[in-house]
Amino acid sequence: MEAISPIILYLIIFVLAIYVGYHVVWTVTPALHTPLMAVTNAISAIVIVGAMLAAALTESGFAKAMGVIAVALAAVNIFGGFLVTRRMLEMFKKKERPAPTDKAQPAGK
Repeated sequence: MEAISPIILYLIIFVLAIYVGYHVVWTVTPALHTPLMAVTNAISAIVIVGAMLAAALTESGFAKAMGVIAVALAAVNIFGGFLVTRRMLEMFKKKERPAPTDKAQPAGK
């Protein structure tokens, strides 16, 4: 019995992660979206640290370039997540009513 190639194994894990991630994200109720975004931002921060460490420890230029791309994409994900979270939280704020104006009322009315 031959051993499975590591590339095939990694590809299977990657496809399963995409499948599970898709189903997890699309079944989230709107009430849980903001807390989920906060957790996603924390995970992306861990990804940035891992990508920087991986890029720093590699010797080839291609691997370093891939590490820089991974850091850039994770950074975009974090900042975008913060913007979406802020917009969603603003939806739940009470709208301020305009201040009443001090117009002089005519006498007799």
